[in-house]
Amino acid sequence: MIKFTFLSENKTDDPACDAEFGLSVYIETPAMNILFDTGASNLFEKNARRKHVDLEDVDACVISHGHYDHTGGVPRFCVLNDKAQVYIHKNAFRETYGTTKGKMDKHPCSILWTPEEKEHVRTRLTLTDGPCWLTDDIVVSGTIPHVPGTAPTEKFYIKDIEGVLNPDPMDHEQFLAIRNGDEGIFVFSGCSHKGVIAVLDYVKKLFPGERIAGLVAGMHLFGATDQVRREVVDKVIAEDPDMVAPVHCTGIDAIIMLKERLGDRCIVPSAGSSYEY
Repeated sequence: MIKFTFLSENKTDDPACDAEFGLSVYIETPAMNILFDTGASNLFEKNARRKHVDLEDVDACVISHGHYDHTGGVPRFCVLNDKAQVYIHKNAFRETYGTTKGKMDKHPCSILWTPEEKEHVRTRLTLTDGPCWLTDDIVVSGTIPHVPGTAPTEKFYIKDIEGVLNPDPMDHEQFLAIRNGDEGIFVFSGCSHKGVIAVLDYVKKLFPGERIAGLVAGMHLFGATDQVRREVVDKVIAEDPDMVAPVHCTGIDAIIMLKERLGDRCIVPSAGSSYEY
């Protein structure tokens, strides 16, 4: 059994919960409870309280990548919970910038913790690179290998110590994969900046011969071409999953494509939504 509750998402249908541009999911499994990302702020805490989620029960916090809308709540989480390690990629702490309509953003999209917050969370961090197995059934991917022929739908840049901006290879992105008994593998991906195809391919290498039963993912397709959207949707559908939840940065066009082709197997979560499989 796996149950997951959205504590932060771009939208909400729940009058008891608020929304923000961010993602945070509370995941319950028989082996452990996991907080996947913490949204852009401390909103995850308020929504957790409203949905009767006790964040002290979290055994591990997994951060998908080093952008503010997935890491904003980490310092607060480390106050609320004094035991869980925070699994974050070793390269997630660089100053990064995104682009909007081809122009460089003025403000960074990277982790925005204050120096005091950085010091507070320092001892709680487990820095990943390769796969990090939390149990025999649960893995944090670490670095996602590049798939030739695929390209990110948005460009990001890293500012070096001399202030020069260089392309960000998004090597700090990782996903969480959970074996849900005999049902198959459930995958949680924050933004899929390396591409959903790269995520799915790596899941199958980590769990050879096993099916992907569920995909909960921001797919970052809102700025993609129609052709790229269709390629990604075709790849997802080819896995024949029991459920797909396109969230956060996926974009309405790709969500509609998935919903049209998957029907009830495509769910569209919002802050406060809970699902059990």
